[in-house]
Amino acid sequence: MIRHHPDDALLLAHSAGTLGAGHRLLLEVHLEGCAHCRARMQQFDALGGALLDTLEPAQLPADALERTLAALDAPELGGGTSQGAKPPLPTGWPRAMARCNVSRWHWMGPGMYWNRVTLQDEPQANVFMLRIGAGRMLPRHTHSHSELTQVLYGAFDDGRAEFAAGDFDETDGAIRHQPVVGAAGECICLASVEGRVLFEGWLARTMGSLIGM
Repeated sequence: MIRHHPDDALLLAHSAGTLGAGHRLLLEVHLEGCAHCRARMQQFDALGGALLDTLEPAQLPADALERTLAALDAPELGGGTSQGAKPPLPTGWPRAMARCNVSRWHWMGPGMYWNRVTLQDEPQANVFMLRIGAGRMLPRHTHSHSELTQVLYGAFDDGRAEFAAGDFDETDGAIRHQPVVGAAGECICLASVEGRVLFEGWLARTMGSLIGM
């Protein structure tokens, strides 16, 4: 059972189309597996549609239709990456990630691996996955801005709560934590970072800088 969900402010921002591409991907992955949040999104989408109906009509540029049709006819950049080309996951890949390019797993410490997730529409978005072995922990850290985390497999506990498969977490500079994976098995998470992860200790900071976290 999913116990941790994005708050209404994030869902509203997603409905309004104001989230960055990385955070938008995290919301889409969560919505794929969470009926509760999909129902909330339908409410926000309906509210947004009703508000649009109250606005005065706006004059579009004369070439708006031509540019829209040209964009629809343009070839896709990068061509997408099939699920079969991605590193295997115990649960399979979320459909929302079908067009993401995902690197191989890179070693970052004993029992710990990471990979880079590249989005076609915003390649500079800082999205990555962490695969942490049973009993392992990340260094203690906080955040310069916002980090969203979606648990894909397994579970971790950072002292605030346990986050298991399907759970969603949002952290910022007000949160200082150290995610610890339980002894039952490894944990795989998808994360989107706006700003930087601020690790404590020079070794962890160096590791984070090399990874681009």
